Amino acid sequence: MATLHLLSHSPFDDGRFASCLRLLERSDAVLLSGDAVYALQPGSAPQEALVGLDPSIHVFTLAEDHAARGAIPLATRVQLVDYPEFVELCGRYDRVNSWL
Repeated sequence: MATLHLLSHSPFDDGRFASCLRLLERSDAVLLSGDAVYALQPGSAPQEALVGLDPSIHVFTLAEDHAARGAIPLATRVQLVDYPEFVELCGRYDRVNSWL
Protein backbone atom coordinates (compact mmCIF):
# COMPACT_ATOMS: atom_id res chain seq x y z
CA MET A 1 0.00 0.00 0.00
CA ALA A 2 1.55 3.26 -1.14
CA THR A 3 1.79 6.16 1.29
CA LEU A 4 1.98 9.90 0.71
CA HIS A 5 4.24 11.40 3.39
CA LEU A 6 3.59 15.05 4.22
CA LEU A 7 6.51 17.04 5.62
CA SER A 8 6.14 20.67 6.70
CA HIS A 9 9.02 21.25 9.14
CA SER A 10 12.55 22.27 8.25
CA PRO A 11 14.84 19.27 7.72
CA PHE A 12 17.46 21.16 9.76
CA ASP A 13 15.38 21.44 12.98
CA ASP A 14 14.90 17.87 14.13
CA GLY A 15 14.90 14.25 12.96
CA ARG A 16 11.48 14.09 11.27
CA PHE A 17 12.87 14.45 7.75
CA ALA A 18 15.50 11.72 8.23
CA SER A 19 12.99 9.43 9.96
CA CYS A 20 10.53 9.85 7.11
CA LEU A 21 13.14 9.02 4.47
CA ARG A 22 14.17 5.87 6.36
CA LEU A 23 10.57 4.60 6.32
CA LEU A 24 9.87 5.22 2.63
CA GLU A 25 8.97 2.19 0.56
CA ARG A 26 8.79 1.69 -3.18
CA SER A 27 5.92 3.65 -4.77
CA ASP A 28 5.55 6.00 -1.77
CA ALA A 29 5.71 9.76 -2.23
CA VAL A 30 6.90 12.77 -0.25
CA LEU A 31 5.23 16.18 -0.38
CA LEU A 32 7.24 19.09 0.99
CA SER A 33 5.34 22.11 2.27
CA GLY A 34 6.08 24.96 4.66
CA ASP A 35 9.67 25.01 5.87
CA ALA A 36 10.26 21.46 4.57
CA VAL A 37 10.82 23.16 1.20
CA TYR A 38 14.27 24.12 2.51
CA ALA A 39 15.22 20.47 1.94
CA LEU A 40 15.53 21.42 -1.74
CA GLN A 41 18.53 23.71 -1.20
CA PRO A 42 21.16 22.62 -3.75
CA GLY A 43 24.16 20.88 -2.23
CA SER A 44 22.50 20.33 1.16
CA ALA A 45 22.39 16.89 2.76
CA PRO A 46 18.56 16.80 2.63
CA GLN A 47 18.55 17.66 -1.09
CA GLU A 48 21.12 14.97 -1.82
CA ALA A 49 19.02 12.46 0.15
CA LEU A 50 15.93 13.34 -1.90
CA VAL A 51 17.81 13.07 -5.20
CA GLY A 52 19.17 9.69 -4.13
CA LEU A 53 15.80 8.13 -3.37
CA ASP A 54 14.61 5.08 -5.29
CA PRO A 55 13.18 6.27 -8.64
CA SER A 56 9.79 4.75 -7.77
CA ILE A 57 9.40 7.30 -4.94
CA HIS A 58 7.87 10.57 -6.12
CA VAL A 59 8.85 13.91 -4.61
CA PHE A 60 6.45 16.86 -4.71
CA THR A 61 6.55 20.36 -3.29
CA LEU A 62 3.70 22.78 -2.77
CA ALA A 63 4.17 25.57 -5.33
CA GLU A 64 2.93 28.36 -3.05
CA ASP A 65 5.35 27.43 -0.26
CA HIS A 66 8.17 26.97 -2.75
CA ALA A 67 7.61 30.47 -4.14
CA ALA A 68 7.35 31.96 -0.64
CA ARG A 69 10.82 30.62 0.17
CA GLY A 70 12.54 32.19 -2.79
CA ALA A 71 11.83 29.57 -5.46
CA ILE A 72 14.78 27.33 -4.55
CA PRO A 73 16.08 25.53 -7.66
CA LEU A 74 14.36 22.19 -8.16
CA ALA A 75 16.06 18.89 -8.82
CA THR A 76 14.64 17.27 -11.94
CA ARG A 77 12.74 14.66 -9.94
CA VAL A 78 10.81 17.22 -7.86
CA GLN A 79 7.37 18.23 -9.12
CA LEU A 80 5.59 21.44 -8.15
CA VAL A 81 1.92 20.99 -7.22
CA ASP A 82 -0.79 23.51 -6.39
CA TYR A 83 -3.51 23.02 -3.76
CA PRO A 84 -5.98 21.19 -6.04
CA GLU A 85 -3.19 18.80 -7.10
CA PHE A 86 -2.28 18.31 -3.42
CA VAL A 87 -5.86 17.23 -2.71
CA GLU A 88 -5.74 14.89 -5.72
CA LEU A 89 -2.50 13.35 -4.43
CA CYS A 90 -4.12 12.62 -1.07
CA GLY A 91 -6.78 10.60 -2.89
CA ARG A 92 -4.29 8.85 -5.16
CA TYR A 93 -2.34 7.14 -2.36
CA ASP A 94 -3.68 4.41 -0.08
CA ARG A 95 -2.53 6.23 3.05
CA VAL A 96 -1.47 9.75 3.99
CA ASN A 97 1.03 10.22 6.83
CA SER A 98 1.57 13.73 8.15
CA TRP A 99 4.86 14.15 9.97
CA LEU A 100 3.66 16.64 12.57
